[in-house]
Amino acid sequence: MDLSRRNLLASTALAATPMPHHHREPLLTGFENLAAHDYAPLAGQKVGIVTNPTGITRATEHIVDVMHRDPRVELTAVFGPEHGFRGTAQAGGSEGRHDDPATGLPVYDTYLKSGRPLADVFTASGVDTVVFDIQDVGARFYTYIWTLYDCMEAAALAGKRFVVLDRPNPVTGRAAEGPVLREEFASFVGRKPIAQAHGMTVAELAGLFNGEFLSTPVELETVRMSGWKRTAFHDASGLPWVPPSPNMPTPDTALVYSGTCLFEGTNLSEGRGTTRPFELLGAEGVDGRWAAAVNGLGLPGVRFREAYFAPTFSKFQGKTVGGVQVHVTDRAAFDPVRTGVALLVTARKVWDGFAWRSDHWIDKLTGSDRVRTMIDAGADTDEVTGAWQEELAAFRRVRKGYLLYR
Repeated sequence: MDLSRRNLLASTALAATPMPHHHREPLLTGFENLAAHDYAPLAGQKVGIVTNPTGITRATEHIVDVMHRDPRVELTAVFGPEHGFRGTAQAGGSEGRHDDPATGLPVYDTYLKSGRPLADVFTASGVDTVVFDIQDVGARFYTYIWTLYDCMEAAALAGKRFVVLDRPNPVTGRAAEGPVLREEFASFVGRKPIAQAHGMTVAELAGLFNGEFLSTPVELETVRMSGWKRTAFHDASGLPWVPPSPNMPTPDTALVYSGTCLFEGTNLSEGRGTTRPFELLGAEGVDGRWAAAVNGLGLPGVRFREAYFAPTFSKFQGKTVGGVQVHVTDRAAFDPVRTGVALLVTARKVWDGFAWRSDHWIDKLTGSDRVRTMIDAGADTDEVTGAWQEELAAFRRVRKGYLLYR
């Protein structure tokens, strides 16, 4: 692509014609803007899409089905991430290589592939351009953003173009919060040093990855949304919610996830196997003292209810456990990462059975061993959250240069 075309696309962002100033501009996703402009960035290209069940139109049709029947685009392959393209696999699983029954398109498995092996998948598929369209939830350890990173890196190695179709961050793009990953703790739940709650869209992250982290930048094009405001939660978008993974059933889950997912690194249930994963937390032997302790901190925008539940799978399967249910009362005031730390601190104080997972998974989730070691040493919530403020401020400065929306 020549420079003039790149600059034109960057400035127009393939956005629809703006509404008159006295009307609120409707939100259009990256895909909607792509289709409205006749798939211009994909003209003359063999196209493969990295997507999952969230890659839908507002009429709930999957974009693969829409594009497959549209003569304006030559769609020749699909690439499935964790849980698969059609979403048939649970956490830690994928659908494998197969032909999609609905379209006949070859579906390639990208899960746990990166670098040259993933580049070889792109090469074998015969595509010219790799498109990415997956709904993120705003947390560093939600693996789809690292699927994005890995696919960008592999596309660069394979000499493929890369196009990102943007979607809203369902928990807003107001600010980044939480600790920043240290490189020595990198894993598939955190490849690079970004904040635990990054406050970015996937297109913004793609720009950040390309500009800051990829040793060889990919030929990147982002198709922006129009009408999205950084302060908007998912329900303002008018878009249907499709669970991006089996344990992300609602936007409410996404709202708390960047904090309460830390309980994956403990011996307490994070609510998997219930209808409210990441909102219900608990273990055998926990009682009402935990809710009382964390309510006593007066955390903004949230209250905690003493709760009892029996997970149908995962930790404590079939057993009744005690704990808390997280009730967000003011989304704008709620800080999920601080809340997650407060819950860890108070759980350790009120329940003598508290333990970290033996593999120190908490260190992968928080991006270092600092949260674990500080809590073990008796630090309170303010001390733990205060320890990362300098690195967070540095990340926010870098992040600011890649934001696409106000």
